[in-house]
Amino acid sequence: MKSLRVSVLALTFSLALAAVGCHAQTPAQSSTQASGKLSPELTRRVEVLIRSRSNVPPEYDIQIGPRSKSDVAGFDEISVNFIADGKSSKSVPFLLSTDGKTLAQFSKYDISKDPKQLVSGTGRPARGGPVDAPVLIVGFDDLECPFCAKMHAELFPALMERYKNQIHIVYRDFPLDQHPWAMRAAVDTNCVGAQSATGYWNLVDYIHAHAGELGGDEKSLSKANTTLDTLARDEGRRQNVTAESLDACIVKQDETAIKASVKEGEALGVEATPVLFINGEKVEGAQPLANLYRMIDNALIASGQTPPPPPTTPIPTPSQTLPAPKPGN
Repeated sequence: MKSLRVSVLALTFSLALAAVGCHAQTPAQSSTQASGKLSPELTRRVEVLIRSRSNVPPEYDIQIGPRSKSDVAGFDEISVNFIADGKSSKSVPFLLSTDGKTLAQFSKYDISKDPKQLVSGTGRPARGGPVDAPVLIVGFDDLECPFCAKMHAELFPALMERYKNQIHIVYRDFPLDQHPWAMRAAVDTNCVGAQSATGYWNLVDYIHAHAGELGGDEKSLSKANTTLDTLARDEGRRQNVTAESLDACIVKQDETAIKASVKEGEALGVEATPVLFINGEKVEGAQPLANLYRMIDNALIASGQTPPPPPTTPIPTPSQTLPAPKPGN
């Protein structure tokens, strides 16, 4: 039954919007009434259309409910159930025109909320402009992901140079199971970030730039974890954070906040990294800079802002412009 429901629900408006019949109807056959049971003749035409467009197997019964008022002018709503082996599917809504000539199905979405508020960056270390900057960029990041490292190195310096205070950038954690030290990196960077946003970003910059080196030539997980802890402590000292609190956080390795971030990402449809949300608009994978410029420009225009011209000189990567933490003894 699941595959059938998916097939029916996959009907698009352009495909499902079809003339149910083109012959004249008598008043008795017409469906101009606002509610009530469909005539056998109209029920048949609806059923035949659904079967042909959705490839419904002949052993399935189709049960079509009465008309009810819809929110779409000129259309009533009917519910359709698919029955096999005595079991019924979940009702699937369709729209039937009041003149009985057109059947339609489409999705209805709530766009009353500002898309910028769909993905939160609250409480995260930030780069760029203030929290009320016109464009919020939220990235779901895995510090062991090579595609994330590529995006981080190539895109964000250029974005910050061009847009400056017009963008507010935060990272959310989304370590993938196939990356053995990604969770440790997320915990350690958050431990530093709890006391220093600058320290957090210094550490993120360095880990993304040197991810391939952390486990040594032997790609040792133990060595990678030890190096991450050392990097976090070194950066903490550079930022004059409270050493006792930082060390306790690193030793505890509490993954609660990281797992909550992953769960929120999954609820937003994040399945892999990197993923960006630009004022709520989802961007998957390492994208060309021109694509990001266009999306940010559109977000700025929608906010009543004028996009700045693109830079004319090359932008250095973060590891060239920010102090890189080094492992201690």
